This record gives sequence, structure tokens and C-alpha cells, in this order.
Amino acid sequence: MSDNWIVQNLEKALETWNDKLSEIWRLITQSPETFKGGDIWNVVVGIHGALQAIAYALLVLFFVIGVVKTCGSFAEVKKPEHAVKLFIRFAIAKGVITYGMELMLAMMSIVQGVISTIMNSAGFGSPSQTVLPVEIIEAIEDCGFFESIPLWAVTLIGSLFVWVLSFIMILSVYGRFFKMYMYTAIAPIPLSTFAGEPTQNVGKSFLKSYTAVCLEGAIIVLACIIFSVFASSPPVVDTNAAAASMVWSYIGELIFNMLVLVGSVKMADRIVREMITG
Repeated sequence: MSDNWIVQNLEKALETWNDKLSEIWRLITQSPETFKGGDIWNVVVGIHGALQAIAYALLVLFFVIGVVKTCGSFAEVKKPEHAVKLFIRFAIAKGVITYGMELMLAMMSIVQGVISTIMNSAGFGSPSQTVLPVEIIEAIEDCGFFESIPLWAVTLIGSLFVWVLSFIMILSVYGRFFKMYMYTAIAPIPLSTFAGEPTQNVGKSFLKSYTAVCLEGAIIVLACIIFSVFASSPPVVDTNAAAASMVWSYIGELIFNMLVLVGSVKMADRIVREMITG
């Protein structure tokens, strides 16, 4: 590592970025069941099981509401075809509540398979490391004291942006895990709405939202892969420009690419929802 303070500051900022990007890569390929040793998942499973009892009570309530609103009279309920239809709806709704956890785990497994396929197809075992070009390091080290003054300001601003963007991105990925945990824990309640035809849209919306949260991982991986391609082809450095201009041009383009990546990660939920709902 260079002894120059400006170079060290930039390299530490890029090191933080690379560490967070690698952590994201590791988290995306990790199952919620094993995240943080599985302690959070055990709590979620306990809450899910406890809410199933309430969901069964709501199942009966939504079923009765559905029968009242869809049947003009009690005579219609006696019709074999209508009675069978109601029975099948009730049985399916009960099965969804009972095996809701298994269904959600299956969805997680499918999405993890999609993520693995994307990674293998792209040929990326890990994200590319962003490093400071040698030309910029040499230009900074050749600067005198007074020439370094504008570089200090440029470096401080650029490093601050890189650090902030790093933490925003990693928080977005952690937020995805929290949403998956919350959806899984509360699942029995919205799934119970499938018992009644008037309330089934609540359950459909819940499943669409949960699918979107799971698929966020695929969008995040795609964004990281695209950024890695950018990182493997660093911005062209004009060696004839002043050191401050070189650093500012390089950091500006790098921060722009980082902003695109962070924006894609932040908008992953919206992108997937638009894909699902049209």
C-alpha cells in the first residue's frame, strides 16, 4: 500500500466497497434458514406456528362470509355442484394454511436455483474487485504539497460517497431478509382469506408480494454482475490531465456506476412487482 494519505484514503474506500459487495454476494446465495446461524429463522417458525391457530379460526369466518355473499339462499348451498365447490375451496384453503411453510420454502428454493443459474451462466464465482488504477496512484504521489490540496477535497468527497453507497446497498440486502422473515411469520393470516371468494384477493396479493421479495435476489445478482463487468473495464485515465482532474474524472465515473448499482438494488422490489403484476 502507498504511503500517500490521499491514495490510502481512496484505497480504503474502495476496500470497503469491495467488502460490502462480496458480503452481498455471499448473502444472496444464503438461505434465510441459515442466516445468522438460523436463530432468527427458529423464531419466525415459532411465530408462524402460533398464528396458524388464529388462521384456522379466520378460515371459518372468511368461509362463512364467502358463503353468505356468494349464495342467494340456503337452497343454493344444498345443490351438489355448489356444495362440492365450497368444500374444495375450504379444503384447499386449510391445506394452504397447514402447509404454508412448506410452500414458502419451496418458493425460496426455486429462487435460489434461479440465482445459482444466473451466476453459473454469467461465469462469475465472485464479484470483480474495484481497484485504483496505477496511473492515478503515480500521479497523486508525484504531486507536491500545494498541488495536493485540491486532491484532499476531491478524495474526501469521493470517499464519503463510496462509503455511504456501500452501506446503503448492504442495508437493502439485509432489508430483503427482514421482509422474507416477516412475510413467512405472518403468512397464515393472509393465506386464510382464500377460504372466501370475496376475500381471496388478499391472499393472492400476499403471494405476489412474497414472490417479489424472493425474486429481488435475482435482480440484485444481475445488478452486481453488470457492475462487475463495468469494474473489470475501469474508466480510461487521461495521463496528460492534472492529477486533480484525473482523480475527479475517475471518481465521478466510478460513483455514477455505483449509483446505478445501488439504485437497481433499491428498486429491485419495484422491478419484480412490475414484472409480476404487469
